[in-house]
Amino acid sequence: MTTTVSPAGSGRRPRGAGRSWAGPAFVAGYVLLLIAFGVLPIGYAIYFAFTDAGGSFTGFTNFVTTAQDFRFVDALGHVALYLLFWLVSLVVFVVALALLLHRVSSGRISQALRFLYYIPGALAGAASVLVWLFMLDPTVSPVSSLLGALGFDTFGQVIAPGNLPVLFTVIAFWTGAGGWIVVMYGALNNIPSDVLEAARIDGAGAWKTAWHVQIPMLRKWIVYMVILAFAGGAQLFVEPQLLSLASVGVAGRDYSLNQLTYDFAFQLNNVNGAAAVSMELLVVSVSVAGVFVARSRFFDAD
Repeated sequence: MTTTVSPAGSGRRPRGAGRSWAGPAFVAGYVLLLIAFGVLPIGYAIYFAFTDAGGSFTGFTNFVTTAQDFRFVDALGHVALYLLFWLVSLVVFVVALALLLHRVSSGRISQALRFLYYIPGALAGAASVLVWLFMLDPTVSPVSSLLGALGFDTFGQVIAPGNLPVLFTVIAFWTGAGGWIVVMYGALNNIPSDVLEAARIDGAGAWKTAWHVQIPMLRKWIVYMVILAFAGGAQLFVEPQLLSLASVGVAGRDYSLNQLTYDFAFQLNNVNGAAAVSMELLVVSVSVAGVFVARSRFFDAD
C-alpha cells in the first residue's frame, strides 16, 4: 500500500481543514440571543422569586404567598381545563386534517388546501382575538343566525365564564393549527413509499394504514407539537386579557396565571410574587416536556 505525504511547506491543506468552526459560527448568533433574552431573564426572575422588595433572601415565601391568593386556584383550574381542550383538539384534528390532505392526489387541490390552512396564522395574537370578538357578538356577527340557533342572543351569553375554555380553544386552533397541519403533511411525505406500498399489498385500507403505519411514524412530530403547544397554552394571556377589556369585566383580568402575574407586577406592585408564579409555570412546562421526551424516546434513533 502506498502512502502519499504532502511535502512540508507545500502550502496544501487537507480536505475539510478549516471547516471546524462553521457549525459554531452558524449557531453563535442564536446562542447570544438565547442568553440575552432567555437565560439572563430566567436568572433575573429566579432572583426576584426568592427575594423580597429589599433584595433579602426569603426562600419559598413568595411561592407560598401567591399560592394562597384567592385567585390562584381558580386561575390554575382555568388554564388546566383550557390545556385539556386545546391539546386534545390539536392532536386529533391536526393529525386527521394532515392525513386527509395527504390523501388528496391532485397537486392543485393539495396546494390550495395547504394555503387555506395557513391563512389564519396571519392573524396571530391580538388581531385574531379582535376578529373573533367581532364574530362572537350576535349584534354584528355575520353568523348571528347560527349564534341565535345555539341559544346566544347577547355577547354576554357567548362569553359566559363556562364557555371561555371552549372559546379560547377555538381561537387558538384557528390561529395555530394551520402551521402544524403543514408540518405534519411534510412529515407524512417523508414516510418511504415502499412502506405504504407494503401496507397496501398486505390488504391495509386507508384507515389501517393511517392507524398502524402513518400515525406511529408521526409519533415524534406529535410529541414535539404537544410540547410546544403545552408551553404556549400554559402562558394564556392575550385572549382573556382582551376579552376582559372588551366585556367590561364579564371575563376577569385574573382568569389565567399569566394574567395573575401581570396583576401582581403592575397592579399590586409585587414583582417578587409575579416572578414566583412565572417560575412555577416554567418548572411545570419543563417538567412536562421532560416527561414527554422520556416516555416517547424522542431522541432515540428510529
